[in-house]
Amino acid sequence: MTDSLSSVFYYVDPREAARSVALTPEESAALEHINARVAARASVEEVIDFVFAGTRAISPCDRVGLALVQDGGRRVVSHYNRADYEPLLLRRGYAEDLHGSSLRTVLEQRRPRIIRDLERYQREHPDSRSARLLVREGVRSSMTCPLVVEDRVVGLLFRSARRAEAYDARQAVLHQMIAERLGQAVEKTLQIERLAAANRDYFGMLGFVTHELRSPIAGIMQDAMLLEEGYLGELSPPQRERVSRMIAKGRYLLGLIQEYLDLARIEGGGLKPAFRRTDLLGEVIEPAIELVREHVEAKGMSLERRLPDAATAELDPELMKIVLVNLLSNAAKYGSERGVIRLTLEPRPDRLGLAVWNQGPGFPPSEQARLFRKFSRIQTPELSRQKGSGIGLYTCWRIVHAHGGRIRADSEPGAWAEFAVEIPQPPAPPAVLEEMGA
Repeated sequence: MTDSLSSVFYYVDPREAARSVALTPEESAALEHINARVAARASVEEVIDFVFAGTRAISPCDRVGLALVQDGGRRVVSHYNRADYEPLLLRRGYAEDLHGSSLRTVLEQRRPRIIRDLERYQREHPDSRSARLLVREGVRSSMTCPLVVEDRVVGLLFRSARRAEAYDARQAVLHQMIAERLGQAVEKTLQIERLAAANRDYFGMLGFVTHELRSPIAGIMQDAMLLEEGYLGELSPPQRERVSRMIAKGRYLLGLIQEYLDLARIEGGGLKPAFRRTDLLGEVIEPAIELVREHVEAKGMSLERRLPDAATAELDPELMKIVLVNLLSNAAKYGSERGVIRLTLEPRPDRLGLAVWNQGPGFPPSEQARLFRKFSRIQTPELSRQKGSGIGLYTCWRIVHAHGGRIRADSEPGAWAEFAVEIPQPPAPPAVLEEMGA
């Protein structure tokens, strides 16, 4: 998109714009100061603090933020923010999915983006949670530049003002020059965080699977098989059928554990679903319901089905069954005793819609950023009492994203929660940005 007075946002060609930019002595001095701080191995937070405080005389700035690219270029996560006002609603740890976001153009084409009027942008892009939060903070215009290290885009640098129309193409060129000088500091931070995250993930996954899942499930299955074979006495036909169902579910759970381990191993290489035309009711819906039926019945919950008589779609049935089992299991685990779970399937020519709704405590908006993140759990008293790994929703997010789809969560605290999935038909897995993040 080119600079147009009618555009609420546009992208700047930095090479073209730089031809007409001559730096003032103040601008040159600020850039040299940033160079000196990076050369002195200052932390990225120290450099960002100087960018915020030391460059306001040459460019409007009420807020500055740094986000790092993660999950193989699939999303960005806020790393550091500084502003001259409180409270900050978009804070460290906030994650933005790049699928369908205008930030993707900034990263792929390496072109700064200017939003002239954030209120108007938010009205035109109502699904943008980041825009909604920034408008609530009072931000009215912003610039975003890619952070490039050794020809790899590793993050984004944001500069915002609390008045509209604060920036132009010249300001974007200056902002890009500042971003280019942050590369060394950001790369150092990125490498340290990657190593720490890899260690946490590996030991967390290994410990949880080994001690919390694999051993007790294997023991239960062994006892169930002894019962089935009659070593502990003859079983009646109904008893034998029940034990057989226990063994089948145990086998599935052990397979699911292996899926989690496989997911951890393949994160670096990408998830490749085996798409095929699938009988949704017979291969996904009914098997998933059967696997969670006892859990639902044990809490006295009722499962309402809003399903067509028949439906097919292009997808990977085994992976989508994992998604549905996770969503139904969470609805049963976190839902109210004797409450309602509602499963909705909406197949359309261009997309498949799947939603799981349940009565229960739900979750507050402040906790939404924790959803779909690996090993992250909602920290409310009602929900934190339930045991969980923080793996399930992250697994769902990876599987849905690998189908080119989207997964969202909504809730009314104290009343209900809903998780909804949309898969395009046919599936269109997004191309992973080359060599971006981990």
